[in-house]
Amino acid sequence: MSPFDCNANKELIVRLKHDADLIQSIAELARSRGIDAGSFTAIGALKRARLGYYDQKNHEYREIKIDSPHEMASCVGNVSVSDGKPFVHAHVVLADEKGNARAGHLLEGIVFAAEVHLRQSESLKLERKYDEVTGLWLWDL
Repeated sequence: MSPFDCNANKELIVRLKHDADLIQSIAELARSRGIDAGSFTAIGALKRARLGYYDQKNHEYREIKIDSPHEMASCVGNVSVSDGKPFVHAHVVLADEKGNARAGHLLEGIVFAAEVHLRQSESLKLERKYDEVTGLWLWDL
């Protein structure tokens, strides 16, 4: 473990557009603001979503489709750079109308309403690099 000191020098808040994709919207915000490292939280609701569960043995994501409206009980993530472009990594807990929860890596989330708080770490550029052990693209620290 090699930690890096970073300061959240800039904080942005944004309301995402109805019917936008949450991941793509945050990536576009990062691109337009030149954000190479940051973290975010989001609250709101999604009309539908695609989640991923990472199969650690086979090194592949299993997709979980959610085709109905759900509340975002929690959404946290980070922004880094992969292949020169913003890379948004988010995990989410979604609750249906009965309070039943589904959770995982957010592959796609179509927004009903969402508010995002993004904290930029201006002193740091996080690049992703393929990790042979996990089969994941992880921070190159």
